[in-house]
Amino acid sequence: MRVIAGTAGGIPLHTPRTDLRPTMDVVKGAIFSSLGDLVGGARVLDLFAGSGSLGIEALSRGADRVTFVENEQRAVASIEKNLDKTNLAGPAARVWSMDVFRFLDRLAAPGSFEIILADPPYAKAAGERDFAPELLCSPALQAALAPGGLFVLEHLPGAKLKLTDAWECIRQKRYGATEVALLRRTVPASVS
Repeated sequence: MRVIAGTAGGIPLHTPRTDLRPTMDVVKGAIFSSLGDLVGGARVLDLFAGSGSLGIEALSRGADRVTFVENEQRAVASIEKNLDKTNLAGPAARVWSMDVFRFLDRLAAPGSFEIILADPPYAKAAGERDFAPELLCSPALQAALAPGGLFVLEHLPGAKLKLTDAWECIRQKRYGATEVALLRRTVPASVS
């Protein structure tokens, strides 16, 4: 796994020894190809950040700032190590070691991100927590996305996303063991 393009292009990234499923380079390349010029100057939120691969790619491609949110301590240490390795550590990169939903509910200001990236753990068996529907139903996530912004959600291939009236699917494509949906808010969101 490496940074694909930008100022840190080609630098290999550290992956922690956990059960994380890092975004493969081909998927990351497809995501950033779809986002195109929207990344430059954008405020980006990387949820379930893992090794920080997606957020670091955004910084490398000119994002104004990236907020990384990850609950697993070894992954948080890996994000910090990768930011140092790519020379992208600094005020443009903020790492929060906490639950994603707690971050959204307590710290994400309305309209504060033009791009929200999420690569949550997949629910592969009955009874496992399925984060994708929780994210799609989160009023705090909807509110945190700036008008006209994009929500990029990686999810289990073939899983039908239950989009509420708040979301419009711009693009959805499968890449092997991952499916990626690019979503845009359709109605102004408010936090209850």
